Amino acid sequence: MQDPQCAKCQPKYCYHGKKDEKILPEFCPMKNFKDLIRSTAEEYKTQELHDFFIQAAVTEKEAYDEKYAREKGKTFPIRPRIREVAEFAKKIGAGKLGIAFCIGLADEAERATEILENHGLKICSAVCSCGAIDKTELGILPEQKIRDPENFESACNPLLQAKIFNTIKTDFNIIIGLCIGHDMLFTKYSKAPVTTLIVKDRFSGHNPVISLYSRYYKDIV
Repeated sequence: MQDPQCAKCQPKYCYHGKKDEKILPEFCPMKNFKDLIRSTAEEYKTQELHDFFIQAAVTEKEAYDEKYAREKGKTFPIRPRIREVAEFAKKIGAGKLGIAFCIGLADEAERATEILENHGLKICSAVCSCGAIDKTELGILPEQKIRDPENFESACNPLLQAKIFNTIKTDFNIIIGLCIGHDMLFTKYSKAPVTTLIVKDRFSGHNPVISLYSRYYKDIV
């Protein structure tokens, strides 16, 4: 059995509904994970997942202009991600959302909060520095601080962010710009589902996909 390498499959046979094993690459999950595919399909039908999954599909559909798709046979997006978050929350009856954000994106977190509140949602937020714990208290060496080793530098605290939201029982949580690793810890310890609105990328102005598109970035990455 080979590990899946879907990124290297040029035709993406599954997307076009083609299951003939004669044309599938050896690393294709449709060749190597048949039982898992069948059992997983059944899992979507369970009470726990069914409505959540269906509403995600409906939100996806509503992100496109239906008339344009019908008349032109092409998709045309009409909603930004923040609007999709709001509409999905309403669809699943999520009344209280948590925003875990980086201090470097405080302005963006404030604007996101305002937009979501305008949709009638209750928004709670926790900044990465909450707790005011110096990095050295958590085992980070003074020389590993970003600025002056002798001065206070607040440690990012993704576990506390997650546990605060667990305590107040948010319906789902949103990441805005948490550092790599901190975002993983927040997601791991959050009891509620987690989605990411903004990925931290200091170099590209929080637009990491540009490093994949622009030839000017290739020599850097």
